[in-house]
Amino acid sequence: MASVIRAVRDGYVDLMDNKSDPRVKGWFLMSGPAPTLSIVLTYVFIVKYLGPKLMENRKPYKLKNTLIVYNAFQVVFSAWLFYRALRAGWWGDYSFFCQPIDYSNSPQALDTVDMCWWYYFSKFTEFFDTFFFIMRKKYNQVSTLHVIHHGIMPMSVWFGVKFTPGGHSTFFGLLNTFVHIVMYFYYMLAAFGPQVQKYLWWKKYLTVLQLVQFVLIMVHAFQLLFISCDYPKAFVWWIGAHAVLFYFLFTDFYKQSYAKGQKAAAKLAAEQAAQTNGSAVHDASKPIPKAAQTLENSYISPEASLRSRAGAR
Repeated sequence: MASVIRAVRDGYVDLMDNKSDPRVKGWFLMSGPAPTLSIVLTYVFIVKYLGPKLMENRKPYKLKNTLIVYNAFQVVFSAWLFYRALRAGWWGDYSFFCQPIDYSNSPQALDTVDMCWWYYFSKFTEFFDTFFFIMRKKYNQVSTLHVIHHGIMPMSVWFGVKFTPGGHSTFFGLLNTFVHIVMYFYYMLAAFGPQVQKYLWWKKYLTVLQLVQFVLIMVHAFQLLFISCDYPKAFVWWIGAHAVLFYFLFTDFYKQSYAKGQKAAAKLAAEQAAQTNGSAVHDASKPIPKAAQTLENSYISPEASLRSRAGAR
């Protein structure tokens, strides 16, 4: 047993010291996975237990101005990262089909490594999405999808910065930062309240944009399984698997949020139309059956749901 433990320890030390990118040695949070994992586990503990416990006997915070400033910051931060990803090579030098990692100490290569680290750091700033939900007692927003997404990303990106900071994998960051520009811009507008509701009809298309992002990431990553490219296959599977996971999670979210709501609305409209035309079992002059009332009262359109959330901000 002692020899097994020693072999595992030696293998870990060799991986961290000799197989990782030496350019990030000594960088903040880059010594090993333990600090990042600890932060992620602390995040999960706060949002699933400590936060709700502390808010148990408190009224929800409004946080309107805080949310406006926070989302504006995320728009600017994401735009800065998107620009840096373009500057790293996606503005013309990088290839969609195969982009090896530049491990040199050239100014462009070092700038790319720095950009990758800041992208990794941005995943921690996004924890405040959840913290603000907790402070406003929007516990329904702290879904399994939400916690998994925010919990997995810092650890996943840490491995990228530690071993493959640049090249093919930066396509993921390029797309993700663009999506976040649009997403946080939407959240910023929503935080202003009812006066901007008529401009936010495009809410559900944010999820569609996320799904398109994951499909592109899957195609971009898994193509390297069929062509020769000087890029680690382990990270092809790592990135591609994450895209597949999030694609199915977000697809389920889309169905739950919009498809079921549309079916409920259509059913309600059909019942009301039948009553109006006198073809319903119950005469139109009679009260709507309790089941129909329940359906009518339980369905909340995406627009009404949005107004409720924005008003609470």
